[in-house]
Amino acid sequence: MNKKYDIVVLGGGPGGYVAAIRAAQLGFKTALIEKENLGGICLNWGCIPTKALLKSAELYDTMKNHAGDFGLKVEGLSFDFNKIIKRSRNVSKRVTKGVEYLMRKNKIDVIKGFGVITGKNGVIVSDEDGNSVAEIEFDKLIISTGGRPRELDIIPVDREKIITSKEAMTLSQLPGEMIIIGAGAIGVEFAYFYNVLGTKVTIIEMLDNIVPLEDKEVSVALANSFKKRGIEIHTSTKVLKVGKKGKKVTVEIENSGGKQKLQSDIVLSAIGVVGNIENIGLENIGVETERGFIKVNKETFETNIKNIYAIGDVTGPPLLAHVASAEGIHCVENIKGLNPPAIDYNSIPGCTYTHPQVASIGLTEEKAVEQGYKIKVGKFPYSASGKATAAGDREGFVKLIFDEKYGELLGAHIIGAEATELIAELGIAKELEADYETIVKTVHAHPTLSEMIMEAAGNAYDESIHI
Repeated sequence: MNKKYDIVVLGGGPGGYVAAIRAAQLGFKTALIEKENLGGICLNWGCIPTKALLKSAELYDTMKNHAGDFGLKVEGLSFDFNKIIKRSRNVSKRVTKGVEYLMRKNKIDVIKGFGVITGKNGVIVSDEDGNSVAEIEFDKLIISTGGRPRELDIIPVDREKIITSKEAMTLSQLPGEMIIIGAGAIGVEFAYFYNVLGTKVTIIEMLDNIVPLEDKEVSVALANSFKKRGIEIHTSTKVLKVGKKGKKVTVEIENSGGKQKLQSDIVLSAIGVVGNIENIGLENIGVETERGFIKVNKETFETNIKNIYAIGDVTGPPLLAHVASAEGIHCVENIKGLNPPAIDYNSIPGCTYTHPQVASIGLTEEKAVEQGYKIKVGKFPYSASGKATAAGDREGFVKLIFDEKYGELLGAHIIGAEATELIAELGIAKELEADYETIVKTVHAHPTLSEMIMEAAGNAYDESIHI
């Protein structure tokens, strides 16, 4: 098959398929090349299937530990681990089928195979056996090949005893013990999931706090919640070596207390992501890379090659599906000449789906002070919320950070039930440069969790009613 397209997208994840749809909407003849299922890591091995797993854990946790609080009686409660895994995979398949429908609806040619750039206007696509299935010409190419879990020599992943997040979603049986190296969003989400189901979980984090990119108060609150659940946490701790010993895995660590050896049934490496830049032909046309990612102009997403663009995880942090989608749309609209406003990377929401949930946007208190702002901080606890009390989920707080001079919202941090939904209001507020008064004077429905946002804003200026 030899065809020519206005835009070819290499990689069908949340950046690639969204870019392809927007390109088709704008009238470009578009093709998308993908070697596996549409949806990329997010829909197949990340965002979506992990949320299905976490929902099962949350329901089990609620029924096991809190049913009586709601006047419910549960006898003989148990779970089927393999069915939990199976449901997660089925959810993933359902969502990816939806993406396939969107490709057909928008008349996008989906070419199955592995694409390699052969020149500034060409891609050759091969099947899994290396046989050429298509030679494609393009005017513009958008590289959206995503990322994969980072691997280090000291953590020799074998995908059986020493695993990545992908294997953690499809284990055949529940491990008795698990050590998780890395306490970012991926690490703590799996820590919550396996802990709820009965696995003895230990977290090792090199930095001073778990979820280290979050506001320190939030990190401390999540750590305290985890410790109450029985999760063991080692922060400011370096991993020296990981190795198998019989049926166990040994992890050698070092911190202020000295060196120590830990043992576990399974070790999950959650130490970050690298871009999928290998073997796709970047060297054939001289596309520049840096530290494992493709270098791009973050206003246009063009590489150093004039008609070659790149978006999403393959271009580096922030490594988030919604960022990839936004970049895909922005990239295509720039190609069309629509001149969309630049993406504000200081207003990207981050969400972690543990229990309690964590969500944030903008500056932490520490970063705001570092940048020289004089700030006002408002907080409101879930324990003072009527809706949270009625729902029986009173753990957590809302924390808002304002510029003292102008009252502008600089950052928002939530830990607690539905935090990942509540953050959207604050994203809009920040995008519109809302000040504290705008938030306080916006009438919020009662009883809702969102009232806590209004109350936290008021608290910053001594106007909160309910604390």
